[in-house]
Amino acid sequence: MLQVETIGSRRSPLWTFGLLRSELAVTFGRWRTLALLGVLAAVPVLVGIAVKIETSDGSALGGSGGPEGGGGPAFITQITNNGLFLVFTALAATLPFFLPMAVGVVAGDAIAGEANAGTLRYLLVAPAGRTRLLLTKYATTMAFCLTATLVVAVSALTVGALLFPLGDLTTISGTRISFAEGLGRALLIALVVAASLIGIAALGLFVSTLTNSGIAAMATTVGLLITVQILDQIPQLHAIHPYFFSHYWLSFADLMREPVYWDDLVRNLGLQGLYAAVFGSAAWARFTTKDVTA
Repeated sequence: MLQVETIGSRRSPLWTFGLLRSELAVTFGRWRTLALLGVLAAVPVLVGIAVKIETSDGSALGGSGGPEGGGGPAFITQITNNGLFLVFTALAATLPFFLPMAVGVVAGDAIAGEANAGTLRYLLVAPAGRTRLLLTKYATTMAFCLTATLVVAVSALTVGALLFPLGDLTTISGTRISFAEGLGRALLIALVVAASLIGIAALGLFVSTLTNSGIAAMATTVGLLITVQILDQIPQLHAIHPYFFSHYWLSFADLMREPVYWDDLVRNLGLQGLYAAVFGSAAWARFTTKDVTA
């Protein structure tokens, strides 16, 4: 037995990689996950078709120019001029609810789902231990954040290229940049949007350690998301708005300014890191002391 444990500990990095690979395969192989990604991919299609139909009817799209302070980018007015703006519009449309809801479902099910299925205690028998298992679950959730964001961006780029012209584009500041630079900024925006979800991912993982019901954990995480979104719209609570994880989500629009406004972007990433540290630590404290019976 001692020899087996020694071998197990020596191979723990390899075992951890195998666990991560297995978690990724299980998570992305679920029909629920594929359905979530399918819904996210459909949003840019619906937006693109709606804009195409409206412009074909000869009616003008409503809305004003760019946002001020990242408070809701109106990229939709530029889609007919350049299909690349569909990427920015789709990310702006999915970030307030669809993307974080999908992440909340995956994160909420991470630990609670295993407990509900009766497989959690078998995972803990392996030499990686609770800390590595928790880190693997969080890494898998982060991989879903990136994948979901890229699915929206790629779908939007494809639809935008099929329905609208592509070429040089005008930034929010009114300057012209090349299509290649615009494409680079679109990729950077997608990465920022994915990073903006690490706070809700850590919150969902913490909630997942509090219960053995995957459905309860998912519902609670999504419920907290909706609650925070509502509170962030109440003017009387403006003093605490900057502390909500969703407050600076739309600051990615500042990447389409010339020069780029970094203030709200840095605040957003810093706030996400703070939420990840606080709720990640809370999840670790809870999970490492939890009595696992399932």
